[in-house]
Amino acid sequence: MEWHITDAQSLAIIDREIGEHIFSPAEYEIVRRVIYATADFEYKSLIRFSERALQAGAAALAARTTIVVDVPMVQVGITPIIQNTFANPVYCSMDALTRPQKEKTRVAWGIETLAKRYPEGIFVVGHAQTALSCLVDLIEKEEIRPALVIGTPAGFVDVDVAKERLQDSLIAHIRTEGRKGSAVVAAAIVNGLVELAWQAYGQEGAVGV
Repeated sequence: MEWHITDAQSLAIIDREIGEHIFSPAEYEIVRRVIYATADFEYKSLIRFSERALQAGAAALAARTTIVVDVPMVQVGITPIIQNTFANPVYCSMDALTRPQKEKTRVAWGIETLAKRYPEGIFVVGHAQTALSCLVDLIEKEEIRPALVIGTPAGFVDVDVAKERLQDSLIAHIRTEGRKGSAVVAAAIVNGLVELAWQAYGQEGAVGV
């Protein structure tokens, strides 16, 4: 990402106001990006990283692993930086050809369809709690083993339960705690992770092109 002077000024404000934290330098880059995208310092206490989440995610990006997202807003938010770096395929659950199911939302059925097609993909759920619950169901049944799950949907009904189940899984993940979250948060996490991965793997990958 090319930063403008106002971006640099905003990041400097965040650095001054963030206070003490326990994030690693790489984790802090992600958290700082989320706060910049939302102007909400509460995310400092809401974002959680599983063990080796950033390493697993960066390696999967460098391997050009397929990315599956729940809603178009996430897809639009991450596609430019993906296209300019690793060029991973990005699919949206809302575009998946599915047959209607009464007991599932369209986005949940779409994410299940794509998850079974790309069981080791990178999954980004920024909006739909039903999609995250569906993903966790498949993980618990050992039908899929994603390289990374990013789960940041907002909600009032069972969203915290879905996030807790993701926490209890052995899958590398980045999530928000509790009810808060959004597609903007998910996109910010992905974009920050892509920049970190490009710093680690990009030049090496570019040499082989």
